[in-house]
Amino acid sequence: MSATGESILSNGVAAMDLHADSIPPDSEISVNQNQKPPPAPAQKLASPDAKEVAEGLSTEEPRVVPMSTQSLATTLAPADKLWSASRDKAVNLRMEASGPGSETPVTIHQMFLETVERSGDQTALVFKEDGQTASLTWRQYYEQCRAAAKSFLKLGLERFHGVGILGFNSPEWFISDIGCIFAGGLAAGIYTTNSPEACQYVAANCEANILVVENQKQLDKILQVKDQLPHLKAIIQYKGKLQQKTSILYSWEEFMKVGEDVSDEQLNAVIDSQRANECCTLIYTSGTTGNPKGVMLSQDNITWTARISSGLICKNYGQEILISYLPLSHVAAQMVDIWISMSFSGTTYFAEPDALKGSLVNTLKEARPTCFLGVPRVWEKMQEGMRAGGEKASPLKKRVADWAKSIGLQYNYSAMEGENLVPWGFMLANNLVFKKVRAALGLDRCRYCFTGAAPITKDTLEYFLSLNIPVKELYGMSESSGPHTVSIDEYRIGSCGKVIPGSKIKLNNPDEEGNGEVCFWGRNVFMGYLNMPDKTEEALDEDGWLHSGDLGKFDQENFLYITGRIKELIITAGGENIPPVPIEDAVKSELPIISNTMLIGDKLKFLSMLITLKCVMDDNGEPLNELSSEVLDFCRRHSVTATKVSEITANKEPAIYKAIQEGIDRVNARSTSNAQKIQKWVVLERDFSVVGGELGPTLKLRRPIVVKMYQEKINELYSGAAERQ
Repeated sequence: MSATGESILSNGVAAMDLHADSIPPDSEISVNQNQKPPPAPAQKLASPDAKEVAEGLSTEEPRVVPMSTQSLATTLAPADKLWSASRDKAVNLRMEASGPGSETPVTIHQMFLETVERSGDQTALVFKEDGQTASLTWRQYYEQCRAAAKSFLKLGLERFHGVGILGFNSPEWFISDIGCIFAGGLAAGIYTTNSPEACQYVAANCEANILVVENQKQLDKILQVKDQLPHLKAIIQYKGKLQQKTSILYSWEEFMKVGEDVSDEQLNAVIDSQRANECCTLIYTSGTTGNPKGVMLSQDNITWTARISSGLICKNYGQEILISYLPLSHVAAQMVDIWISMSFSGTTYFAEPDALKGSLVNTLKEARPTCFLGVPRVWEKMQEGMRAGGEKASPLKKRVADWAKSIGLQYNYSAMEGENLVPWGFMLANNLVFKKVRAALGLDRCRYCFTGAAPITKDTLEYFLSLNIPVKELYGMSESSGPHTVSIDEYRIGSCGKVIPGSKIKLNNPDEEGNGEVCFWGRNVFMGYLNMPDKTEEALDEDGWLHSGDLGKFDQENFLYITGRIKELIITAGGENIPPVPIEDAVKSELPIISNTMLIGDKLKFLSMLITLKCVMDDNGEPLNELSSEVLDFCRRHSVTATKVSEITANKEPAIYKAIQEGIDRVNARSTSNAQKIQKWVVLERDFSVVGGELGPTLKLRRPIVVKMYQEKINELYSGAAERQ
């Protein structure tokens, strides 16, 4: 997640006057009165002289690469193992004798070509160019990827060397990624929040010949470390004018013209030499400790996973609509936005760079996606914004909204269990509240709302369920090319769903309660970690099963529930194993004023907790000292005049601290043992954030880093303390 992850939708939802806890006004449901209406729908770029929209786009008809019976579709590179840590070594595929796991392997180029042949004139990408909406068809998109591939070859991209891409989601990001693969390189996304040193590590690790950066801000990072990148031959900036000129720096327009004298035959030869069981993409794990690992994904990993996934969610080929806004360096966004969309010939709308600061809601309303993936913090921010709006509603509207939400929850739990009993009043609730909320969020035609990448609370899931918006959990990892279990038409609250077709899942060494380590098998399981054979052998056992490090259990219907993470398990001094996430989520559920929690207690006599309050975030995602509107409302109800986090913590504001203790007491009352009770806690002066380092790019808590940062406060909690009984 970007550095602005903490401010997701906070401005956009509030500005919309979205009263999910009341009834949205009929006439002003969707647009802030201070905002201009969204631009006209995207137009296909049919004119060959539309240079202002698609600079460098070839106007020639695409030359289809012939596919013979001895082509990529049936030929694999020789291999003798299921894994490799070398960039140029092929692997055996986990092929099945029949069913989805037995499908013929194909390369990315072939999957793209099939889409172009089937849907060449349909809109593929919709984006803003100088404030105006523009688009590319699948045929134009394909031609741009070929042009980029030629330029990469001209600039000296070597086989199995990296092209690092550092920037916000855009057509140029997609084209760089696919063009790199066409040219035989390894596409490697780099998080925009990375420091110059972290960028250098990734670029050096993949021996990047070329780096593609969004703007001057990202370019400056690379210029600081370029002398430490011996393989680097060129840097391309795809947004904004170049503020300097060097021999290796190119604008996007210059880059797209560099390879004009590279022949189609030369590019076709490179494409034709590629095999589905070879590496083409690197996903760098954000990691909580140590350097990130380069997850090597083969062409088959990507094409097989995309095809299986699209088969699950695509109801209308060529008519699905998605929004690209989550970091493309993360496997979930890349798999959905680029590859699954390609597989079902969807249309991808690009959000604005400030999407996670509030403008995402505008893109949602313009695109009206048919599928939408949000990390938990996106859904939480929507929930907070709507609840804040609901607090301002009249008593009558609140009562009607509460009634409608109770009906919605009842109906959706019935549907979840397969009963499909429609309670009395559902149609009225749907017309009064649910339809209007969906329209206000831009989700009125969204069939599937998904969440993944981090745990989500039951409170948030039930909130949206009560609004007739089921948010369904997905589960997987970079090492499984994204999804491994999915909730589609069948789902359960708190479950990550069932294993995708053609793959397998098992629990290793389950305990008496059925909790064991979740292990994966399938065509989606990665090749290995680049240059890390030891780490690869830790992740893959001798039979080729991927060990996730997550603890999980199945219910009687084979729904998977993640119950903890092996490395995150707290083992107290008394030897009790305690998964922290359920306790942390319970505290946040009891106390809506709390933003983040972290349970402490490994090798210690009792449990304690670090707590942060919800606050305002600046444009860079930095937590500020000002309390959020939700906390301010809470303070007012408790006759507290504080407006800053520091005022609460400095004075240990009695009313707030009493409320926190009462919430923790309620959680403790439900504990199964004294060892699982929170004995002490401290409210920190600053919320966790990506920028601060406490959260990873997808907002996962980086526990070892938080412990180091707050070791002094942790020591204070335990210094001379006797366990409270």
